[in-house]
Amino acid sequence: MNHIDHIIVSPYKGTIEKVFIKKDSYVYEWEKLILIKTLEGDLKEISIGASGVITSLYVNEKDKVTPNKILACLVDDLLITGSD
Repeated sequence: MNHIDHIIVSPYKGTIEKVFIKKDSYVYEWEKLILIKTLEGDLKEISIGASGVITSLYVNEKDKVTPNKILACLVDDLLITGSD
Protein backbone atom coordinates (compact mmCIF):
# COMPACT_ATOMS: atom_id res chain seq x y z
CA MET A 1 0.00 0.00 0.00
CA ASN A 2 1.29 3.46 -0.86
CA HIS A 3 1.67 6.11 1.79
CA ILE A 4 3.02 9.62 2.01
CA ASP A 5 4.97 10.88 5.02
CA HIS A 6 4.81 14.57 5.90
CA ILE A 7 7.43 16.22 8.08
CA ILE A 8 5.98 19.21 9.94
CA VAL A 9 8.59 21.88 10.66
CA SER A 10 8.57 25.18 12.48
CA PRO A 11 8.68 28.28 10.30
CA TYR A 12 9.28 30.42 13.41
CA LYS A 13 11.75 31.03 16.21
CA GLY A 14 10.04 30.99 19.59
CA THR A 15 8.47 28.78 22.24
CA ILE A 16 5.88 26.02 21.97
CA GLU A 17 2.83 27.52 23.68
CA LYS A 18 0.36 24.63 23.18
CA VAL A 19 0.44 21.16 21.60
CA PHE A 20 -2.99 20.01 20.41
CA ILE A 21 -1.90 16.60 19.11
CA LYS A 22 -0.49 13.36 20.49
CA LYS A 23 1.47 10.55 18.90
CA ASP A 24 -0.89 8.13 17.10
CA SER A 25 -3.73 10.69 17.01
CA TYR A 26 -5.70 11.27 13.80
CA VAL A 27 -5.80 14.84 12.49
CA TYR A 28 -7.83 16.51 9.76
CA GLU A 29 -6.35 18.78 7.12
CA TRP A 30 -5.83 22.36 8.32
CA GLU A 31 -6.58 21.33 11.91
CA LYS A 32 -4.62 23.35 14.49
CA LEU A 33 -1.70 21.15 15.58
CA ILE A 34 0.69 23.36 17.53
CA LEU A 35 0.73 26.96 18.74
CA ILE A 36 4.07 28.81 18.77
CA LYS A 37 4.76 32.09 20.55
CA THR A 38 7.32 33.99 18.47
CA LEU A 39 10.08 36.15 19.88
CA GLU A 40 7.91 39.16 18.97
CA GLY A 41 5.10 37.79 21.17
CA ASP A 42 2.78 36.74 18.32
CA LEU A 43 0.89 33.43 18.55
CA LYS A 44 1.23 31.41 15.34
CA GLU A 45 -0.80 28.29 14.54
CA ILE A 46 0.86 25.34 12.85
CA SER A 47 -1.34 23.19 10.61
CA ILE A 48 -0.92 21.05 7.49
CA GLY A 49 -2.99 20.55 4.34
CA ALA A 50 -3.23 16.80 4.84
CA SER A 51 -5.13 14.43 7.09
CA GLY A 52 -3.74 11.30 8.68
CA VAL A 53 -2.04 9.87 11.76
CA ILE A 54 0.70 11.57 13.76
CA THR A 55 3.51 9.00 13.82
CA SER A 56 6.07 11.07 15.74
CA LEU A 57 5.93 14.13 17.97
CA TYR A 58 9.23 15.85 18.74
CA VAL A 59 8.22 18.83 20.90
CA ASN A 60 6.48 19.59 24.17
CA GLU A 61 4.97 22.75 25.58
CA LYS A 62 7.60 25.34 26.63
CA ASP A 63 10.23 23.88 24.26
CA LYS A 64 12.27 26.42 22.30
CA VAL A 65 12.10 26.10 18.51
CA THR A 66 13.91 27.59 15.55
CA PRO A 67 13.00 27.70 11.88
CA ASN A 68 13.18 24.24 10.24
CA LYS A 69 13.06 22.37 13.56
CA ILE A 70 11.05 19.18 13.07
CA LEU A 71 7.88 19.31 15.19
CA ALA A 72 6.06 16.14 14.13
CA CYS A 73 5.56 13.58 11.37
CA LEU A 74 2.26 12.54 9.79
CA VAL A 75 1.32 9.63 7.52
CA ASP A 76 -1.24 10.88 5.00
CA ASP A 77 -4.45 8.84 4.79
CA LEU A 78 -4.70 9.84 1.09
CA LEU A 79 -8.39 10.71 1.41
CA ILE A 80 -9.58 13.48 -0.88
CA THR A 81 -11.56 16.03 1.10
CA GLY A 82 -12.65 19.60 0.58
CA SER A 83 -15.60 21.91 0.34
CA ASP A 84 -17.09 24.44 -2.04
